[in-house]
Amino acid sequence: MDEEKTPEEKAPQKPTLLQSAIPVLFLIVLLAGSVAYFGGDSSYGPNQIVLILSAMVGAIIAMRNGFTWRQVQDGMVHGVSLAMGAIFILLVVGSLIGTWIMAGIVPTMIYYGLQVLSPKIFYAACVIICALVAVATGSSWTTAGTVGIALVGIAQAFGLNPGITAGAIISGAYFGDKLSPLSDTTNLAPAMAGTDLFTHIRHMLWTTVPSIVIALILFTIIGFFGDVSGEGGSLEGMLADLRGSFNIGWYLLLPVAAVLYMIFKKMPAFPALLVGALLGGVFAIIFQQDVVLGYVGETSLPRFLALLKGFWMSLFGTFTASTGNPALDELLSRGGMESMLNTIWLIVSAMMFGAVMEKSGMLQVLASRILSVAKGTGGLIVATLATSIGANIIASDQYIAIVVPGRMFRAEYQKRKLNPKNLSRALEDAGTLTSPLIPWNTCGAYMSGVLGVATFAYLPFAFFNLMNPFISAIYGFTGFSIVPLEEGDDGLAAAGLEPA
Repeated sequence: MDEEKTPEEKAPQKPTLLQSAIPVLFLIVLLAGSVAYFGGDSSYGPNQIVLILSAMVGAIIAMRNGFTWRQVQDGMVHGVSLAMGAIFILLVVGSLIGTWIMAGIVPTMIYYGLQVLSPKIFYAACVIICALVAVATGSSWTTAGTVGIALVGIAQAFGLNPGITAGAIISGAYFGDKLSPLSDTTNLAPAMAGTDLFTHIRHMLWTTVPSIVIALILFTIIGFFGDVSGEGGSLEGMLADLRGSFNIGWYLLLPVAAVLYMIFKKMPAFPALLVGALLGGVFAIIFQQDVVLGYVGETSLPRFLALLKGFWMSLFGTFTASTGNPALDELLSRGGMESMLNTIWLIVSAMMFGAVMEKSGMLQVLASRILSVAKGTGGLIVATLATSIGANIIASDQYIAIVVPGRMFRAEYQKRKLNPKNLSRALEDAGTLTSPLIPWNTCGAYMSGVLGVATFAYLPFAFFNLMNPFISAIYGFTGFSIVPLEEGDDGLAAAGLEPA
């Protein structure tokens, strides 16, 4: 006799469009309230509560449709697990920032940068510097976590706007990341669409080059015609305080070169950054002993053990600078794994909500609804862009924002006789580039945490990231650079297996 099916074996019902929209509307309303009540502090607890409550609303609807709590919970656990790689990197970047400041590495980059860069060209220079580093490393995260933090420090010394600075750093970092064959998202998008890597990169040039040119023009105009006087204080005084508080020398940049080399040689980000953090601690013990002992404070430990304790403390705790310059102390009192815990809290909460939406099928229903109203090539391109942006907002992860629309729209592009490289480009134009513009997205949380600038403060100035999806949509409606699938093409050429 057949056994009766358990509740776990019964197929849940497909959610309706209204059911799928309810958690999103709930999220939007509560996020608006969070920002209204808490302002700039909304990402330090209030938004996390909003995301968790929204996840519970989605869970109730999912259970109403036949899911069990265990299934929903397993989905959330799986969703959070997708962000564990990002969480590992966040933790080690916190350590890297702490040891690099204590070792004088960040102060040295700031010191030399103040002498080389001019305030008027600074924003545009940030874009170019970060673009070159990101192309070489394939990582916008590594770029922001290394040269990015030094550029923020230089901006503060010049009295420049931190939001504009962060926008320039992110614009350059994501331009380089997007065009680097070493980037994970640059490899993921063509794999989802069904084309090859270098075909994808060449096709992206049509949207990325105009976007970065426009961004550079805007940053140059702001630099030359904007107010760059600020309240950064005396530049000479800042340089003197850096020299008086830290040993400054070119040799302190060796850990930076080592990290960039390891990433260039395709070492995974976590071990490369961990090695960089440990190198920073070793350099601190060798070259900045007075700084380390000052950070540790009074202790009865022998000198070497006290230095070792300072190294250890900088890995987990916030390094506190004592230069005598309040602005410089505020800038250089950062880092440690503990400084990233709030960002990790935000990511975990966001991934819970995104996982419920995906597990229950509500994310797919919303995306399918968008596809149903996509008329013509322009409509399809805009539907792809909108779905990727929506996935970044709802699922809080750039990988989901590439994978889900890529899986959904691949057959539709083939049905409409469009080369899959059009799809892969659209996935990156929206999925990759809008991810750092959303505070609770893994990328937005990371950039805000590392650069020390609120997401909404730099969002209006991330010109490259804002411009690219619009240019992609314009191309869709005008047909410019939209490549058809040639008659008789079975898809092999588009996948790079035959000449396209």
